[in-house]
Amino acid sequence: MDDSDYSAKDIMVLSGPQGVRKRPAMYIGSTGSPGFLHLLYEVIDNAIDEAIAGYAKIITVRLTREDGIDVGEVSDDGRGIPVDVIPKVGRPALEVIMTSLHSGAKFENKAYKVSGGLHGVGLTVVNSLSEYVEVTVKKDGSLYRQRFSRGTATSMLENLGKAPDGESGTTIRFKPDKEIFSAKSFDTTELIERLRDLAYLNPGITIKYIDEREEPAKTHEYFSKNGLYDFLAHLRGSKKEITKPIFITKQSDTLKLELIMQYVESYNEELLSFVNKIKTPEGGTHVTGFHSALTRAVANYNTKNNGKKKGISLEGEDTREGLVTIIAILMQNPEFEGQTKEKLGNTSIKAFVENNFYSEFSRYLEENPTEASKILEKVYTAAEARESARKARELARKKGLFEGAVLPGKLADCTESDPEKCEIFIVEGESAAGSSKQARDRFFQAILPLRGKILNIEKATEEKIFGNATLHTMVTAFGTGIRETFSADAVRYKKIILLTDADVDGSHIRTLLLTFFYRFMRPLIDKGYIYIGQPPLYKIAKGRDIKYAYSDNELNEIMKGYDGKAAVQRYKGLGEMNPEQLWETTMDPKRRVLKRITVGDAELANTMFTILMGLDVEQRRHFLEEHSSEVKFLDI
Repeated sequence: MDDSDYSAKDIMVLSGPQGVRKRPAMYIGSTGSPGFLHLLYEVIDNAIDEAIAGYAKIITVRLTREDGIDVGEVSDDGRGIPVDVIPKVGRPALEVIMTSLHSGAKFENKAYKVSGGLHGVGLTVVNSLSEYVEVTVKKDGSLYRQRFSRGTATSMLENLGKAPDGESGTTIRFKPDKEIFSAKSFDTTELIERLRDLAYLNPGITIKYIDEREEPAKTHEYFSKNGLYDFLAHLRGSKKEITKPIFITKQSDTLKLELIMQYVESYNEELLSFVNKIKTPEGGTHVTGFHSALTRAVANYNTKNNGKKKGISLEGEDTREGLVTIIAILMQNPEFEGQTKEKLGNTSIKAFVENNFYSEFSRYLEENPTEASKILEKVYTAAEARESARKARELARKKGLFEGAVLPGKLADCTESDPEKCEIFIVEGESAAGSSKQARDRFFQAILPLRGKILNIEKATEEKIFGNATLHTMVTAFGTGIRETFSADAVRYKKIILLTDADVDGSHIRTLLLTFFYRFMRPLIDKGYIYIGQPPLYKIAKGRDIKYAYSDNELNEIMKGYDGKAAVQRYKGLGEMNPEQLWETTMDPKRRVLKRITVGDAELANTMFTILMGLDVEQRRHFLEEHSSEVKFLDI
């Protein structure tokens, strides 16, 4: 056929759910683990919208498993999705909402003054990408149910009789479609973090989490009485407080700003931002407005009340060092960049946040001179450290420590030069380095062994960071530079794989490395270049038959096949495997298990490191007592 023969017959029209199934990534970001979880978030967000509107008080998220695929269920005690017939289309509202894109009650801001959903596609997308969806509604004294599959209704709306006295609400149960998704399970770590955040953002709302995928079932309940104050305490963790929490709120007819902030003893800024209870990890106009106003307010107060220290000029980053902030915006008609809602784009929000925060924070500084003095002292310390760090970086560059054509001698590089095809394994110790160098494919796999102490980024000044030999080696091998000279596009490997031992020390090193990437090379995480390699935990041998297990569940399943009669070896270090075993279990792209690191993973690593290695002994003891039952292997 002649490709130039392009006419009307070549045009394909896909209606509603067909279009979603043809291009799912347009609606949920991906068909991997993030997209799989995004379906559950769409349903949770609808329940949260009922809570924002003041109608729901209890939200229950339940996870089960059918035929090896996770099933999600979300219940709320809100008003219940409408079930009466829409005159224009002659179908129940529930059916229209579940099967028609751009349908819902969030366009005219009547049923919902504010909401996370704005396109009217959320539940339709969930339906379109699910093997089945079952919706149960309690409304007006009756109990209703309707079933759907892959974007269409598979049953009529049924009236099941009388609902329990006085009860109302909605329950949505769905099974993601294995024809669409490569993932089979919900990311529990990220989900729990999301539910916890929602409890903080909705004080007085109870969120129940029930995980029935394994026995015994796990149950958690999230509830916050003090809202953002509790959230701030959680985010602050064990860091020593410099100032008291500062809470600012402003509201107009269509906008509401809630912001809480506090300076702590830290070298980094911690900021979480939300729009209509949805996290915006890439920030947006509300964060830009806050940063601008903060810099201007501190600078003006300094000029008015303190003057300038000789030789030091303040910059925006100085005002944010050691600052822990949570920004929560409620608004009508938010404009997110992308359906996955990672960044706010409304230009009017910048001015609203900037003007209101500037006036309120400026007044706070004037009315609280003692706290203002602490802030200025912290800001000047940051400015002095920034200047010292700049000199340290210049010295490091002059010495060629982070840049240059000469690669570190410890690096066993690959022969391929195309970053798209290259990968580097970061391993610990001589033994692991020896095995992995022999096991690798030299054409595209590089090995970089780490020797010496990995620096605790959270507690180190930049002078110490730039003087650390291990970090010099890593940054030079990656080819990215650091700070002002950093460029993710210059990276020499687009797969950077952390391959540490499956013991306490290995977990510690991995967490330290993730914290470093999160603080200094976050674009590498954003671009999906950072991975964790998963070596097997067990070798199971029966005669000449050898199998490997990467988890306790896999071990149990394998042992069932052997009737429990097999020799089991638990690996603690990579050096315990010979090169052939290491290749076939951990380094062979066809058989290995890799986990791509997301910003959420790195944030969690940062939080965990602060808890486990920080100065707050009581917080650490509480954490260990709460999670002691989860320990399966303990090095002594």
